[in-house]
Amino acid sequence: MGTLIAWVLVRDDFPGKVLLNAVIDLPFALPTIVAGLTLLTLYGPNSKIHSLAFTRAGVLVALLFVTLPFVVRTVQPVLLELDREMEEAAASLGAGKVAVFRRIVFPNLLPAILSGVALAFARAIGEFGAVVLISGNLPFKTEVASVFIFGQLNADNTNGAAALSIELLLLSFVVLLGIGGLRRWSTRHDR
Repeated sequence: MGTLIAWVLVRDDFPGKVLLNAVIDLPFALPTIVAGLTLLTLYGPNSKIHSLAFTRAGVLVALLFVTLPFVVRTVQPVLLELDREMEEAAASLGAGKVAVFRRIVFPNLLPAILSGVALAFARAIGEFGAVVLISGNLPFKTEVASVFIFGQLNADNTNGAAALSIELLLLSFVVLLGIGGLRRWSTRHDR
């Protein structure tokens, strides 16, 4: 989603582009508990839009809200610097839009996408403020690790909190190592 939004912001002109660009940065400036309260107001039980409170979809929306800017702002500069003449040359030689994207654009974007994904993952794995209110912390339904750890600390179960924290640390380490390896593999021809 972040890559698509970055693409639209760089490649298209439309009314409200400046506003959308500003809204993308909102989660960077907004305290996450305020983001959670805003999401609960918009999508809570008394919402006129649709109630996502205490559902997995609500947790997903909260995590998308706080992590989306990491992908957008990582991919956007690469798209801005991408040489459009390479795309035009490939098209003039008979390559279709899909082939141009697959062989020219995507390989150049992949390292930035992976960096954005790594940043977004790191933010999502420890997110607390945006999800604490919208999730409701319903066991085995909308319970997220950071809120569970907080609950364990409040219940004076520091061993349980530490155990889950170590598991999250190991999971994060493995995922970030995998993303780093994928990024190195995707740039192997650049060396």
